[in-house]
Amino acid sequence: MNKVTFRNIVLLWLAWVLIVVGFQALATARIQPQWPDHSQWWTELTTTEKAKYQEGHPYLLEPMMNNQVAWDSEYYLAIAIGGYDNPCSPTIDLDNGGNVSVPCTTKNAPPPKEGGQKPISLSYAFFPFYPLMIALFSLPLKLFLTPIAAAALAGVIVSALGALAAMLALYDLTYESLGEEGGMRAVFYLIIFPTGFFLAQIYTEGLFVGLAFSCLAMLKRKRLVLAALLAAAATMTRAVGVTLAIPMIITWIQTNEWHALDLEWSQLYYHRPPWKSVWGALLAFTPVIVFAIWKFSYFGLAFNFVENNFFGRTFMDVGYAFDTWGRSFAEMVAGMLNLKGPPSMQMFINSQHSAYYFTEFLGMALALITIMRCRETHPEVAWFSLAVFLISWGSGPAQGIHRYVLAAPAIFIVLAQWGKNPVFDRAWTLASALLMGLLAMLYAFNYWVA
Repeated sequence: MNKVTFRNIVLLWLAWVLIVVGFQALATARIQPQWPDHSQWWTELTTTEKAKYQEGHPYLLEPMMNNQVAWDSEYYLAIAIGGYDNPCSPTIDLDNGGNVSVPCTTKNAPPPKEGGQKPISLSYAFFPFYPLMIALFSLPLKLFLTPIAAAALAGVIVSALGALAAMLALYDLTYESLGEEGGMRAVFYLIIFPTGFFLAQIYTEGLFVGLAFSCLAMLKRKRLVLAALLAAAATMTRAVGVTLAIPMIITWIQTNEWHALDLEWSQLYYHRPPWKSVWGALLAFTPVIVFAIWKFSYFGLAFNFVENNFFGRTFMDVGYAFDTWGRSFAEMVAGMLNLKGPPSMQMFINSQHSAYYFTEFLGMALALITIMRCRETHPEVAWFSLAVFLISWGSGPAQGIHRYVLAAPAIFIVLAQWGKNPVFDRAWTLASALLMGLLAMLYAFNYWVA
């Protein structure tokens, strides 16, 4: 990458960050939304005037960067400031029917019970690397800001820097096949993707795509050690980072080093000591090894408990995924056609619910088409992207897929290929940017987006 290209990407990134953050500030200053949010049954319950979901949640109420803070942001901030057992993080009260409370607020705290089970923090459902980065970047900011304000600003900085790393890595992955113009197009399509604004919010997307795309770029250069370090960090940022083992193993096999493992100790193939081939294998399986160590630790066990008992997520429940996504599609269509539907669907048939799932299914369809198309030109990237999509689709409730697929670089590579057509380029840019603006505004108002 030459200096001019690097400078252009950095300037584009800086302009994008300022525009997204500024747009969210302008939108919240100009518009007042109507509550509640009808996109999901649980948002309808938690966003009424009488039961605002942020009430009693200090990490959601800090004015600093508040437009970039919503929903799961509080857990990352809570971990960064006070660890997983931060008393101001929501907890599951095991002795009170599994109700959720915020212990540090006397209003929501349940009465203590002698000899009862210790409540478990919902923060355990989130991986540690992003909060760790927030904590590190917060250190100098605490000199002139409160701890929560410093963490909020640090969270946005970490996410935005991750987005920059993703842009640079995506260009590196595409410039040989698409040229200078095509590589820049892929970078631009990443940051204007309908959910691309998440890359500058206090969510893991920015950091994760930066680590994951950089790992793929290092694999392209056969820099397995750097790729392994980035993959380990990505795995500790989001569980789906373990799928980086797929392109890493493919790359390791392509080097032919794996043949050296099939040897007789009396004769070394390739005239190299066997430990070098074992080292290559360990590097290739780094995401799996790191994930396995974490999985069977206390943190991994707590993660499983909270995910299963509160967030309703598990690993690849295909039957449940087909059922819940199928019902959501039927509800979306019924809402669009203004149909009544059966009694069990009545509460889900409304325009907000249908509009929300339109964006979900749009993201799902686009991801599937582009990933399949990418197999022809970038097979390792395509298989990683497919794994990201399948795990995201099949591991929980029917929501968030258009956010999760930000981590699938195949989407942006194929969009950049299609963008050679000037009509597609302009049409996609217009549609994507307008939809991103809508979703970024809804997020700033604490409506559910993904």
